Amino acid sequence: KTFFELGGFQVQFNIISSEILKEAQKIPNKYPNIIVKVAGYSALFSTLDKRLQDQIIERTEHLL
Repeated sequence: KTFFELGGFQVQFNIISSEILKEAQKIPNKYPNIIVKVAGYSALFSTLDKRLQDQIIERTEHLL
C-alpha cells in the first residue's frame, strides 16, 4: 500500500536468488524452466536477451 501511495505503479516479484539467475545465464540448459516476470508478462528466463536478463538480475539484487 505504501509503495503505491508513494507513486509506485506496479510490483513484479521474482522469488529466486540472483546467484541462481547468474548461473542460469551461464548454463541455461541446467535451468530451462525458470519463469520470471517481465514488465507485465511472464517469460522463460533462458529465452530472454542477455541485457534483459541482466536487468532482471539487477532488480533481484536491489536493496533499499
